[in-house]
Formats: sequence, structure tokens, C-alpha cells
Amino acid sequence: MPHVVVLGGSIAGLAATRALRGQGLAVTVVEPDGLATTGARGGVPQGGQLHALLDMGRTQAERWFPGLSKDLVADGAVLGSGDEIRLYENGTRKVSVPGNELIGVSRTLLEDHIRRRTVLDDGVSVRVGRACGLDIRGGRVTGVRVRTAGSAEVAVVPCDAVVDATGRSSRLPSWLAAEGWPEPPADRMRIDLGYATARFRRGGELPGVTVAHQLPAAAGAAEQSDTGAMAAVEGDQWMAVIVAYAERRPSRDPAEFLRRMREMEAAPFGVVADRCAMIGEVETYRMAHSLRRNWWALDRLPGGLFVAGDAVASFNPVYGQGMTSAFLHASCLAAHLRKGADLHAPAHAYFRHVRVVVDAAWEVSTLSDLAQPHVTGPYPQGYRMARRMADWMARASTTDAWVNERFLDVVNMRRRPAALRTPEFWWRVAAALRAQAAQPGR
Repeated sequence: MPHVVVLGGSIAGLAATRALRGQGLAVTVVEPDGLATTGARGGVPQGGQLHALLDMGRTQAERWFPGLSKDLVADGAVLGSGDEIRLYENGTRKVSVPGNELIGVSRTLLEDHIRRRTVLDDGVSVRVGRACGLDIRGGRVTGVRVRTAGSAEVAVVPCDAVVDATGRSSRLPSWLAAEGWPEPPADRMRIDLGYATARFRRGGELPGVTVAHQLPAAAGAAEQSDTGAMAAVEGDQWMAVIVAYAERRPSRDPAEFLRRMREMEAAPFGVVADRCAMIGEVETYRMAHSLRRNWWALDRLPGGLFVAGDAVASFNPVYGQGMTSAFLHASCLAAHLRKGADLHAPAHAYFRHVRVVVDAAWEVSTLSDLAQPHVTGPYPQGYRMARRMADWMARASTTDAWVNERFLDVVNMRRRPAALRTPEFWWRVAAALRAQAAQPGR
């Protein structure tokens, strides 16, 4: 049976493992923390932050882990839909979209469920250690060098292929360079983003609300207000995150966190700040830049090399697309192998498929980043018009459910951004803006 080594036991690595097992391949997961660990892990410094499993992410997660949503809800996670999900644009609540669903769950609980399922698979073995290089012979990957946890000993794990899911700090480009292979060209956008998350006791203070999200301010706003999100999660808790750039990055100070929640234009934040007790400490995380490694641009690739998750691209999590992207990368891997691709051959077709997912999320997230005065680019061609059109769309989506549904389809990665560029869509945007202008007081 062909054998694949997956580097990293986080969401992207475990989803890739499931996809590989679905094709009948034996898998070894190399993870410094092992897979038996429950709770927060040192290898995921952002693990305590609020995460979102978007509608498409949940669909893909169910594909690889059937019944996962039901199990999560049974363990206390909260499934919200329709009017229970409140989105706010410049203080105005957007019209709800029936059928829009989102699960409020901590990353810890989600990973615990997925890890338990993974370790029960007899076709999966776990190597506790840290990958430190590749063996490449005859133009393909033949092994992974692994340093055993707590030791200087390095052993080679033979394999037919490898999936790098070690996250944004992946060392794969330097490993390839050391073996005489080209590194992928990379796009970096300096965003200097900070986010902070706190937990609160949850009672009956917000009946009918499971998620609230204050979306980024429009380009050119006189004052760049905070972006934030909150979700009902397991343990009868709220998790709330505040996101801001540069000198406005949130700190660990609980008093500051509560003050900024109360200043949010989205009313649910103030309700939680005033009526709910904070649990534990405020956790912060900083993202200096968004990063996209363009593996699809390489003419030369070793055979049997795949990359998934943040090791391909990591970007502003303002729309919560990271976990959904990881599950979609697993689907790309499965589709590649189902077509009969040679596991030992360069995976150019796989990377072209992944590019579609990466570019869609990158376009949505960086458009928001580039509206910030301290972000200096690079600006894509036609950015100024794209930014103006995005602001028009945001205004229209507050009152037109059809426009908002299409917007959410793109944010939730059910549709590509091109769906927001059709004549039909912009006719509806224009109609919504005309209707708003005709209303007294607008």
C-alpha cells in the first residue's frame, strides 16, 4: 500500500489525512504535540482565538468526517442559522439570509473531535516529532527527516509522497532550496494586524442571537473602527474577538477589551460587555503580513510533494475563511488522486486546483486590508474601482437579501468572487441603492 507522510496534525493536516485514507493510502502524521493531546497546543499560538466554521467549511468537514456537526452540537457547540446570525455594516444590521448557517465552536473542541476520529483509523500512524527536511531522490520525495521529540536524533521516515501542512511558518521552501530545487515565489502584504479574544458567561441576555459580526469599515472612513465578531460556543459561553491594525491593535488589558466592545456599533457586543462576566484572560495574536506562496508558478517540482492549509497561504481572518480553505484543499487533494494521478509525479494539476481556492480567499481578504491607510500594497490592477464597488455592494447588502445572499456565498466560499461581477448582480445593487436614497432620512 502506498504510504504518505503528512506534516502537521492541525485542521489542514487532519483533513488531508482523511482525504488520503479515502483513496486507500496509508498515512503517517508527524506532529510535535502528537494526536493524543487534548486542549490548547503550543504549536497553535492562535488556537485560543475565535474561529469560524463557515457554511462551506461545515459542508466539507461533513464530507471527511460524517456526522461531525451533530457530534459537535451534542458536545455543546451552537448551530446558528438565518436571523440568529447578525451582520453589521457601519452600525446598520444587514438583512438576514434564510438558510445561512454557522457553527459556534472553539478550535480546541473541533480539533479534539477530529483528532479522536483520526487516531481510531487503523490506516493512520502517528510519529511524535518535528520534520526537519526531505530526502529527494530520482526527482521525487522518498522520505522525511524527523527529529524525535526531546532528542537530537534524526530519523528518515520513508514515503511515496508528503503533504506539508505545517502552517504559515513552513520550512519547506528552504528544504527544497537545500536540495537544489526552486523556492516558490511569494506574495507578502504587510498588514500589521492584531486580534484579541475573550470568553464570557452566556445566559439569556441575547435571545435569538448566536453570532454577531461587525464588518470592516468602508474605505476612506474618517476613523477606522474596530472589526469584531462574537459567537455562542460550548460551555454556555460567548467568545468575542476584536480585530484592529497597527497602533490600534488590541492589548491583553480586560478593561480596554470591555471598553472597545461597548464602542462597537454592533449592539450585541455592548450587551455582552455589560451583562456577562468575563472568564479567564484576554488572549492576543499578531499577524504581521498576509502570505501567499505561489506553488503553481513553479516549472520544476519534486514528485510526490503536496502543500495544504496555511503552508500555501495565510491571510487576514476577518471573514473566517482559514479553516474552510483547509477543508477545500483536502477536497482538491482527493480530486487529484481520484483522477488517477501518479503519486510519484509532480503535482502541478493539484496546485492549479488549489490556486482557485487560495486566490478567491486572498481577493476577498486583501481588498479589506488595502482599505487601511497604513497598508501600502501591492495594489491589484483596478483596485480603486474595485474598492468603490465593494463599498456600494456593502451598502446595498444591508437592505437587499438577494445581494446579501450573494455576498455571503462568496465570503462562505460557496461561490467565487466573480459571482459579484455579473450584470445581474450590479443591477440589483443599483436598485437597492436607489431604493435607499428614496427613503426619508437616508
